[in-house]
Amino acid sequence: MMKINKIKEMSSPELEKELSELKTELFKLRFNLATNSLDNPMKIKEVKKDIARINTVLTERKLEENK
Repeated sequence: MMKINKIKEMSSPELEKELSELKTELFKLRFNLATNSLDNPMKIKEVKKDIARINTVLTERKLEENK
């Protein structure tokens, strides 16, 4: 799980890269869940929250740029 402070310290391109990696990981986790080979179902929830945090920070930055 990523902390919000760590996310805010990252640059926008780094966040975009991390976001794509998390989305790929989420896909793999969902696939494993469907095939009953997922050890920890809570991992899906953690990845979703990390994706939401990154999207929030990116949106905040875009809003700041537009001002």
